[in-house]
Amino acid sequence: MMMLDDLELNAIQDENARELIRRLMNIVEKQAAELREVKAENQLLRDEVSRLKGEQGKPKAKGNTPRRPTSDHSSEEERKKPRQRHKRSKKKEIQIDREEVVKVDPGRLPEDAKFKGYVEVVVQDIIVKTDNVLFRKEKYHSALNHKMYVAELPDGYEGQFGPGIQTMALVLYFGIGTSEPKILEFFENVGIHISAGEISNLLIKKQAIFHAESDAVYEAGLQSSPWQQTDDTLTRVDGQNQHCHVVCNPVYTSYHTRARKERLVVLDVLRNGRKRFFRLNEEAIGYLGGIKWSKTAWHTVQSWKSEQDWEEAVFLERLEKGLPKLSKQQHKTLVDATAVAAYHVRRDEPVVQALVCDDAPQFNWLGKEKMLCWIHEGRHYKKLTPVMRLHRDLLDDFRKRFWEYYDQLLDYCQQPSVEEHQRLERVFDDLFSSHTGYDVLDQRLAKTKIKKDSLLLVLKHPELPLHNNASELGVRQRVRKRDVSFGPRTEDGVRAWDTFATLAETAKKLNVSFYHYLQDRISKLHQIPPLADLVKARAKELNLGWSFSSTPNY
Repeated sequence: MMMLDDLELNAIQDENARELIRRLMNIVEKQAAELREVKAENQLLRDEVSRLKGEQGKPKAKGNTPRRPTSDHSSEEERKKPRQRHKRSKKKEIQIDREEVVKVDPGRLPEDAKFKGYVEVVVQDIIVKTDNVLFRKEKYHSALNHKMYVAELPDGYEGQFGPGIQTMALVLYFGIGTSEPKILEFFENVGIHISAGEISNLLIKKQAIFHAESDAVYEAGLQSSPWQQTDDTLTRVDGQNQHCHVVCNPVYTSYHTRARKERLVVLDVLRNGRKRFFRLNEEAIGYLGGIKWSKTAWHTVQSWKSEQDWEEAVFLERLEKGLPKLSKQQHKTLVDATAVAAYHVRRDEPVVQALVCDDAPQFNWLGKEKMLCWIHEGRHYKKLTPVMRLHRDLLDDFRKRFWEYYDQLLDYCQQPSVEEHQRLERVFDDLFSSHTGYDVLDQRLAKTKIKKDSLLLVLKHPELPLHNNASELGVRQRVRKRDVSFGPRTEDGVRAWDTFATLAETAKKLNVSFYHYLQDRISKLHQIPPLADLVKARAKELNLGWSFSSTPNY
């Protein structure tokens, strides 16, 4: 192997010898990859044996790899070169709550000292203290009506805990990610007498106004743009694995926890829970061609082709009676295809024109067009681990050209033109049609080339991001929440998790303080406009969807 690694392949004059050595190098790569897989599998088996014996398996070696950044950042940020940051003063942004004149001790002053004004110094501070109120509510009795009349508590006061405690609990739990035991500890240190159960109720119960506003945010978000981004992650609900689906664009982020992550479920999320319809039109027929059908079944499917919608119960009954021998895959594909086709022709709801996502199969078909994430595609090449020096050099050279092309796409998004559009298409074809001689790399190149239309949708719609990092960051919020909590245990808990994550992340995108927003709503001040209205305004300000018009400006 060392001899092969030292060879300069291009220096060999004999073409047949060169080809033979190239094949030997690729055989070495294949065997090295198989060896790594065998070692990994053997270690898993050893760990399982140790576990069955009551012993501990081999601990995960941390090695000398750099620690992952702890701050919020995307995979796109990891790729970028570090930028030099300039510290800027936040003094102008500080709200002054009170002023105080600090006088010079007269004993320090000489006789000729003259007053020359003030030196202003801003000192930030915060006061954390109880504000326990004994309300003496007036009551009156009417003998005529046989009724007692009792004064109502001020707005925001309900039960034993005022708006300050409710706001703080929600901010700490959903905004900052503090666990319930730590919130309890904080309140106890401040002097608030509250139980763990009461904190749980503050977080979950009686949140109708917030659920309504979260729903309105999502509907406004779907209407704000013809394109959306999506991703998902695991969520534990009462000890069972479920899936949190994140949908977002530059003006909002919305969370939806569901039992599964299959295509029909994601479609339900994108339709915001609207009633399902099914349509077996030409589009649906096109989706169905990818699987095998018997002649009888395929003839039946085609005979049902129409431009009418079926309600779910009617459609499923028709499948059961008309196509009773469908396989599980055929049935699922038929249901998915017809549901998507019906969705794409809806006129009474927002339909996603372009979906930015990774290449997970459940995202196929959902948008009328799909934009794949370039960062995810780049990870496929990052995972390649050649052992031969020649192959390492080939991979390094390709990855350099990959990211150079990515930068060209970024430049195009800033200044799109027909000429650059055509040039970048040609460069893509050249880049991913190249034959390097490193078989694994060449196979990977061929797979990327197949995705050309989805990877280059940005040439048609330059406003689309080249990556799916916005939804990845949305997912990361749920992951951090999952790390400090066992997860919700009830339907009310699940809804609260989704609602407040939606409001917190959307408020952040709108530059609205989550704390002040909650305080405003709980105290019933309503000085902050509905977040849905702000979403609409920000989308209009950013001109989302401009490239989807009939006459884009390039």
